[in-house]
Amino acid sequence: MAVFGMVSAVSGFIKIRYLLDKAVIDNMVFRCHYRITTAILFVCCIIVTANNLIGDPISCINDGSIPMHVINTFCWITYTFTIPGQQHRQIGTDVAAHGLGNEFGQEKRYHSYYQWVPFVLFFQGLMFYVPHWIWKNMEDGKMRMITDGLRGMVSIPEDYRKDRQNRIIKYLMDSLNSHAGYSFAYFFCEALNFVNVIVNIFLVDKFLGGAFMTYGTDVIKFSNMDQDKRYDPMIEIFPRLTKCTFHKFGPGGSPQRHDTLCVLALNILNEKIYIFLWFWFIILSVITGVAMVYSFMVVTMPTTRETIIKRSYRSGQSKEISSLVRRLDIGDFLLLHFVGQNVNTKSYSEMVQELCNLLGTSRTPSAPSTLEMHPIYPQVDSFGKETET
Repeated sequence: MAVFGMVSAVSGFIKIRYLLDKAVIDNMVFRCHYRITTAILFVCCIIVTANNLIGDPISCINDGSIPMHVINTFCWITYTFTIPGQQHRQIGTDVAAHGLGNEFGQEKRYHSYYQWVPFVLFFQGLMFYVPHWIWKNMEDGKMRMITDGLRGMVSIPEDYRKDRQNRIIKYLMDSLNSHAGYSFAYFFCEALNFVNVIVNIFLVDKFLGGAFMTYGTDVIKFSNMDQDKRYDPMIEIFPRLTKCTFHKFGPGGSPQRHDTLCVLALNILNEKIYIFLWFWFIILSVITGVAMVYSFMVVTMPTTRETIIKRSYRSGQSKEISSLVRRLDIGDFLLLHFVGQNVNTKSYSEMVQELCNLLGTSRTPSAPSTLEMHPIYPQVDSFGKETET
């Protein structure tokens, strides 16, 4: 039951929150990193540390001269090994198990990663959360404060809705062309997500001794081979049976060597976890790369920004949306786009139309603006004196 309690605590990362409670400040791909991937890694960490699911993580066989708990503890905290040269031999006649046989004159492959699997998984979970933490602190609740009162509302009084919309428009007009840092922070953290998933792939590959890069493709090839000829690549990376050597002094003071056979039950979980992570990291890196290309197009191509606004604002004309986009820099556009994700379509359309009117981009007659705006420069009369407006 303790395992289910810890897993339920982690489920908060992927909990669907109402927009009224939390403002949307990123996109779906961004959320796949800090919510879904972080939750997956933390759950995997909990599973591999829950020994009651599979029993003892390691159990070694010896001749009885060494207490069982001593040899188990020694082989767990040091390392075990297999013989790569004995991997493909006939079990039961040539070798006792894959990678187990006569070790003299043979190369050994040492396995000590199983001690660090939960720590590495936990560390990876933190790595996937860091970009969101950076962006959240740099965003500093701006979108939450801007859209407060409109976010997630279904039915609200018309006067209140108009008042909140006017406040948002006034803020956008007063802070026009001053959100370059806001957009830079967002796109930087988005790029950090892509770098992070690539670094994690190489990190796991290094952790597993260079076997992770082709792990998924090897498993796919294994499933397509003939039953009599195929060899499971997961056993080579995550062996169920390994060897461990324990040295001690005998009664006469001479050193004694004890060769033991160890069952690594924990690798049954490890192999499933890492084959899933291989496919998930590949998928995540691809969709994050596509999102990076999309963001590059948003920054460099005004037509892409026009398409994004038109997708939510369907009542406007193409020319006025085009003119509006060219009056806004990338930071203003990003802020306006996030506003559109936090308010309903009607409010967003009215705010875009009002911005078109105030910035002089609208080509169609519209109702007078309810937002009081002051001229940038004072007006003067024919005598050269300033006049009030």
